[in-house]
Amino acid sequence: MPSASTAEWLVEDGIGEQRAILFDQDQVLAARLHWPGALTAGQIEDALLVSRVTGSARGTLRFASGEEALVDRLPKNAEQGALIRAEVTRSALSEKNRIKLAQARPSDRAIRPAPSLVETLKADGCAVRIVPRFPRNQWEEIWSEAWSGSSDFSGGSLQFFATPAMVLIDVDGTLSPRELALAAVPALAKAIHSFDLAGSIGIDFPTLEAKADRRAVDEALAGALADWPHERTAINGFGFVQLVARLQRPSILHLLTQSRVGAAARLLLRRAEEAAAPGAMMLTCHPAIKAQLKSEWLDQLARRTGRQIRIEIDPGLALDGSFSQAVPL
Repeated sequence: MPSASTAEWLVEDGIGEQRAILFDQDQVLAARLHWPGALTAGQIEDALLVSRVTGSARGTLRFASGEEALVDRLPKNAEQGALIRAEVTRSALSEKNRIKLAQARPSDRAIRPAPSLVETLKADGCAVRIVPRFPRNQWEEIWSEAWSGSSDFSGGSLQFFATPAMVLIDVDGTLSPRELALAAVPALAKAIHSFDLAGSIGIDFPTLEAKADRRAVDEALAGALADWPHERTAINGFGFVQLVARLQRPSILHLLTQSRVGAAARLLLRRAEEAAAPGAMMLTCHPAIKAQLKSEWLDQLARRTGRQIRIEIDPGLALDGSFSQAVPL
């Protein structure tokens, strides 16, 4: 991976989402995706303490938006019904059939609204530039791999599964176990950065019986992930490795696999902004996508493109198969 010293975050301020890629010397080093509207790490607000576990420093806060968050480190005198100034430390996470609430902790800092993606990146000391469109097709490639949960590399592939407990990554291919495991390491490091993965990550390498082979994989992982703050177990005899990194937000993988209709609707809006031919704008999409297209999003699309917006539904289209085209007025 090239040195990040000359790298720059490029940000697209899209409709319903903000997208970013860390770009350096014609390569994408990392990516981020932010959907505004929910509690966001770094947000500070006076929130209502709606419940507290008896004898515990934990409870539940309700913020002005109505969204709730789990809070810990509550002072002993904090009572139910009190306003507690709190900082959001992790956004809510969507999982199959449930939502894991956002997390927060008491704070004495000044009130701060939910930061945008640009503000979050700048707060980390990164160079940031807003652009109308990313170079070439980098975002589409990241989006497609996260949507499918699959990424190919020479000699094999990675399969991603966003489970409630952790993100599981299965390494598969036709090479010998040692060769396959070592060939997968650069692809794993790239995917972790491209999908903005964090939290608990389990990697299922092929079984490696020889200690020397396992040591080689451990060393390769240490080198490939040296720039990513995390803890890691050594690979065991069954080929399993666990990584743990600080989790503040849903990853691109989580957003696209757990909120598929919303992700596909936002993709359609991005595609629609690219249309160049004159005329009205026709959005052709699956009925579920149409139901996700908020009126304010469509108004924003009309303002950005200077076009009338029309929608046509096609139940036969795949969720990610929606498209836009210019049609006569």
